[in-house]
Amino acid sequence: MTTDPRDRYPKPPFEAQSQAFPGLSARMHPQPDYGERSYRGSGKLAGKVALITGGDSGIGRAVAIAYAREGAQVAISYLEAESDDADETARWVRDAGQEALLLPGDISSVEHSRSLVRDTVERFGRLDLLVNNAAFQKTRSSIDEITEAEWDQHFAVNINAMFYITKAAVPHMKPGSAIVNTSSVNAKHPMPSLLAYSATKGAIANFTLGLAQMLVEQGIRVNAVLPGPIWTPFIVTGMGEDSQKSFGSQAPMARPGQPAELAPIYVHLASDEASYTTGGLYPVHGGMPIY
Repeated sequence: MTTDPRDRYPKPPFEAQSQAFPGLSARMHPQPDYGERSYRGSGKLAGKVALITGGDSGIGRAVAIAYAREGAQVAISYLEAESDDADETARWVRDAGQEALLLPGDISSVEHSRSLVRDTVERFGRLDLLVNNAAFQKTRSSIDEITEAEWDQHFAVNINAMFYITKAAVPHMKPGSAIVNTSSVNAKHPMPSLLAYSATKGAIANFTLGLAQMLVEQGIRVNAVLPGPIWTPFIVTGMGEDSQKSFGSQAPMARPGQPAELAPIYVHLASDEASYTTGGLYPVHGGMPIY
């Protein structure tokens, strides 16, 4: 039976709600769909080991669940404040019959970023898939409101950590391995209210394209996903009430996407089925024109 994608998930207006960053999924209304009840695996990632940053909630949780159901062992990086969400993600990974390695800490630390890779390899003996997904976001209406510390935090978490983790991971990755980065439609159409965030997402897109060319001689593929408006804890920690209530209405589908709707493309880009796919930027945005 087919389902009209416009009506598959909740539409705005949404209830105004507020949480301090990084936010917890369990406190959101409505609850995001992470594919817990819907994703069906078919062994596309059997025997592989994945490290996912920001794997506790949002897109990262949906990817962790999907990867586990496709047969991968999963290491999950997250902030200590997100431990409740991380524990829930780990429960779903283990429910799929795979091992979940929980790795709390701040990826803006160079040493912690390196330790993520080291701990993953020590536990599983290998690293095949790296999903650079963790991010920081803060909405500001003018440049005067953006402090130097806040600007630095955006870059430290969103792009610097991606470099640190990737640099540590590549020596452990064999031909056939894959890296999937989370950029954003803001890389192509930056929002003024997300000036710092959009700048980092543009950097991620550029990093992806350059890295793909650099690593192709090692047989490692690199791609990025560009999400549009997705219903995650980001929305209730970084946006004002009016923006929350109407969130997703700007997309032609007139609703936000759910994390579960992004997981399949992360699976495809990580799988051997995408063996000729590298250096690509893949939008998932409900029809928003970005090119």
